[in-house]
Amino acid sequence: MAGVRQFGVTLAWLGALALMFGVTPVQPAMAQSRPSAARPERNEIFYHVFVRSFRDSNGDRIGDLDGLRQSLGYIKRLGVTTILLTPVQPSPFYHNYFATDFEGVAREYGGHKAWIALLRAAHAAGLRVYMDLEFQYVSDDHPWLKAAWHNPGAPTRDWLFWNEDPAKGAGGAKAADPLASVFGLYPVAADGTKHLITPVALNNPGVRAYFQNYLLRWADPHGDGSGRDGVDGYRIDHMMDDLDSMHRATNLLESFWTPLIAAVKARRPGFRFVGEQFDWGYGTDFLTRGSTDMVFAFPLRDAITRLDKAAIVKEAVATEAATPAGKSQVLFLENHDTDRFMTVSGNKVSLARAGAAILLMLRGEPLIYYGQELGMRGKRGPADDTADAPDIPRREAFRWRADLGAPGSAIWYRTLERVWARRSSHSRDGTSVEEQARAPGSLYTWYRQLIALRRTRHELTTGAQSFPCAPESPVLCVLRSEGARRTLLLVNLSPAPARPAPDAGLELGGLALLAGKGSADSPLDPYEARILGTR
Repeated sequence: MAGVRQFGVTLAWLGALALMFGVTPVQPAMAQSRPSAARPERNEIFYHVFVRSFRDSNGDRIGDLDGLRQSLGYIKRLGVTTILLTPVQPSPFYHNYFATDFEGVAREYGGHKAWIALLRAAHAAGLRVYMDLEFQYVSDDHPWLKAAWHNPGAPTRDWLFWNEDPAKGAGGAKAADPLASVFGLYPVAADGTKHLITPVALNNPGVRAYFQNYLLRWADPHGDGSGRDGVDGYRIDHMMDDLDSMHRATNLLESFWTPLIAAVKARRPGFRFVGEQFDWGYGTDFLTRGSTDMVFAFPLRDAITRLDKAAIVKEAVATEAATPAGKSQVLFLENHDTDRFMTVSGNKVSLARAGAAILLMLRGEPLIYYGQELGMRGKRGPADDTADAPDIPRREAFRWRADLGAPGSAIWYRTLERVWARRSSHSRDGTSVEEQARAPGSLYTWYRQLIALRRTRHELTTGAQSFPCAPESPVLCVLRSEGARRTLLLVNLSPAPARPAPDAGLELGGLALLAGKGSADSPLDPYEARILGTR
C-alpha cells in the first residue's frame, strides 16, 4: 500500500523483521527511562468521546448513548481499549458540566436505560468505560441550591458556599447569596440563557460522605464489588487542592480525594482515577498527595503539537521524572478544551501523521479525541460569542458520512447561526469515516496501524524509553526497549529531507537501520516517520 511504504514499514513486515543489536546505544545527551518494573500493570489507549457530538440514534441531531452503543464496532476496530466520556448528567449547558442532578443521566442522551445498555455492550465488546465527573460546582436548578437559597435552615445550606451580609438581613439575621465560582456568577449558555454556578463546600463532612457513596454507586451499582453495570474509571475534571484558590476548601488532595479514591479501590481494586490537574502542569502532587493513578501530560502535549524536537525530548524526560513509580501520564494531542491538532498543524496531513506516530510511540497512556483519527479540524471561536459557545468548534459532529447532514450526524449546533456559519466540517471535505476507512494511505488507516503496533509490541507499553539521535539532527528518535525487544521511531521534524544523524546515519552500536526505501541510512522526507524493530 502506497501510504504504508511512505512510512517505511508494514505491520506484517515489522512483525517479521529481525535486526541484530550489538550494544545498548550510548550517547552523552541520551535520556534513559526507569526500568519497566516501575510502570502501571495496565496500560490503556483511550478514545475520548464528546457525547453530544458523536452519533445521533433518533433523528433529533443530538448525539446520545444509543448512538455511541451502535458505534462500538467502529471504536473496537480502531484498536483502543477504553472509552472516556464527557459528562452525561443533566445540565443547562451543552457540555453537561455543572450538573443539575448528580445521580441522573440526561434525557437527551437516553437516560439510565441507555446508560446501562451502553455499559453492558461496551463490556461485552471488551472495552472499558471511564466517566468524566465534575461535582465541584452546581447550577441553579440543582436541588441543593434550590432548597438552600433564601432558606438558611435548609439541610444542604452548609454544603455550598455563600456570600453573607448581615446588613441585608432583617433584625440582624444574615442574608446570603451564592458565592460566585471562578467561571463567574452567571455564565451564559450557548442558547443565550444565564445560569448561576456556585462551588460546593467539599470540606464539609456531609459532602464528603455523600460523594463517597456517589462514586461507589456509579462504580459498583449492585453494591457487591462485582462492578457489574458500573464504570471502570473516573476522570476528575479541574481537580484542585484549594477550591477556586479562595482558601475556603483547602488540602482537598489529602482530605477529600485520597479517602474517596481509597474507598472506591477497596470495593473495586482495579478501578483507576485520572486527575485533570487544574494548573496543566506535571501533576506530581495529584499523583502523590491526591492518590490519582494518572494525570494529563500537558507540558509534553504542548511540545508535541509544536513538533519541536528539543522540547519533546526535554518534556518527555521531565514528565517521566515527575511521575512516581506505578503511576502514569495520559498522552494526548487534543481534547475538548484544546484546538484540534490538524488545525494547529496548518491542515497538513504529513504533520498530523508525524504527531500521531510520536503520540503512540512514547511512554505513557495515549488518548485519541474523537475524530482526531480522521483529521477533524476546529479551533476556539471568537470571544464575542455567548460565554458557553466559543469552544463548540472544538467539539463539532463526528464525521460518519461524507455528507455532513447524513442520518446519525450529531449537528446539534446547526441552529446557532454564528457557530454554524464558522464551522470547520463541511460535506465531502475528506474528514469522514466513509471517505477514509478504505483508503490505504488515509490518516485513519495510519492511526489503526500505529495502535495495532502498540498493542502487539509490549516494549511500547512497558519498556524503557530513550532518545538516541544527535541533538543537532532534526530527526527525533524514540527507542523503546524491553529485554531483547526493541522498537525505534524515526521522525524528521523539518521541512527538508534529513538523516537521523548528520552524514553518518544513526550510530547505535550495531543496530542496523532498515529504511522503507533505499539504504538503511537514506534521508527521511520532510515529516516522514519510520518505525523499525526486532522480532
